[in-house]
Amino acid sequence: MPEDSRKRAARRLAIARGHLESIRLSLDKDDVYCVDVLRQIKAVQGALDGAATVILRGHLEAHVATAATRGDEKERVDELMEVLKYV
Repeated sequence: MPEDSRKRAARRLAIARGHLESIRLSLDKDDVYCVDVLRQIKAVQGALDGAATVILRGHLEAHVATAATRGDEKERVDELMEVLKYV
């Protein structure tokens, strides 16, 4: 995966981790508001989706787009079909 993709994905995962920690801490409070927790959960999901998108794009650019020059396009298409189950 390209270096810039790794850095962007790591940043989004760090954001998700921060949101998760915030959720965990808020659940320790007696006056936690459910809607706030749900909003924070949605933010975590968004950060994870963003990281997945960055990683997928990096994979497409680094491996799939160059498959024909390497002669492994069938393997990359099969791999991509499998990957699309997760995004």
